Amino acid sequence: MTESANGPLSGVRVVELAGIGPGPFAAMLLADLGADVVRVDRPGGPGLSIDPACDITNRNKRSVLVDLKSPDGVAQVLELVERADVLVEGYRPGVAERLGVGPEECLARNPRLVYGRMTGWGQQGPLADTAGHDIGYIAVTGALGMIGSPDGPPAIPANLLGDYAGGSLYLVIGVLAALQHARTEGGAGQVVDAAIVDGTAHLTAMIHGMLAAGGWQDRRSANLFDGGAPFYGAYETADGGYMAVGALEQRFYGEFIRLLGLGQEAPSRDDLAAWGELRTTIAARFKTRTREEWTAVFEESDACVAPVLSLREAPQHPHLAARGTFVEHSGLTQPAPAPRFSRTPGAVRRPPAQPGADTAEIARDWQVPGLLAPPPAGSGEAPGRTAQKDAAG
Repeated sequence: MTESANGPLSGVRVVELAGIGPGPFAAMLLADLGADVVRVDRPGGPGLSIDPACDITNRNKRSVLVDLKSPDGVAQVLELVERADVLVEGYRPGVAERLGVGPEECLARNPRLVYGRMTGWGQQGPLADTAGHDIGYIAVTGALGMIGSPDGPPAIPANLLGDYAGGSLYLVIGVLAALQHARTEGGAGQVVDAAIVDGTAHLTAMIHGMLAAGGWQDRRSANLFDGGAPFYGAYETADGGYMAVGALEQRFYGEFIRLLGLGQEAPSRDDLAAWGELRTTIAARFKTRTREEWTAVFEESDACVAPVLSLREAPQHPHLAARGTFVEHSGLTQPAPAPRFSRTPGAVRRPPAQPGADTAEIARDWQVPGLLAPPPAGSGEAPGRTAQKDAAG
């Protein structure tokens, strides 16, 4: 089998207008899959307090420094757009248009361009022009309200559910679908409006179906998948660690109870009135051993039990280590590109892009000599810095 280490998107050119949050992550995913991603950074930086050398979301990219407040800067971006297949931006609605790099200007220069827009609220609607963050977007979709204990506030899933699952991944899906259309006979470029509220709501499709069928209660910790069932949740161990239990099916549950050592002591799982007692019994049993000891008990079984690991522990998990789920590159331990491809695997090829470090290389490869013009002295932040936070977590 002939393989390419460049990824299935090798040859696809992407312009990313620098921002923070889900836009950069979406562009990183495209870069991981082999696309040539040029990040257009601005003087003054994106406003995220992280060392650029550690910003993994900018791996596999190259960077140019452009001042979009100046006409020369706008001209430079439009020259890149002429040669690109995709543009990704995360400004508030109207900001790209005011800068002169909106869809109308870009598609006029390149009719087959896929113009990807990443926002929290979307391009239209009563809240479209207001600021926001991940927590607000997932709150109004009903997703946040499903997570957590019934007697406390909702649990906040970092910014993974909104920014990255409901935002970045939907932007990438939209961009790839639009790119396929643009490359078919008679196809053309178009705008992809990826709103975190839309994507997060879409993620709840199965739950809405269960709700309509009477199989889901519209409250926290009262259902199979939200911690309501005693055989689907996390339990503390003797050393303060936790084990995650997902023994939903009867045969997996039987294996779980057997290895847990409960036998006939466990109340029937089919008796909902006994779920409280069952949870107490399981919790007491888990408290008798450490996380490491329970991990050994359930290892390689079909009980659907796993240790709850920290971010620093996860790369050392035997299964993840065997699969190479995490890699080390340029001194950074980081998740490997996903998903995997048999013929065109993605790879971590470059460390996080440093603002402006690749200007000469990009000017040569993309044949845009105008990039080599120095930015005007005293350039500061481009308009829209706050706007770029609109879709950030």
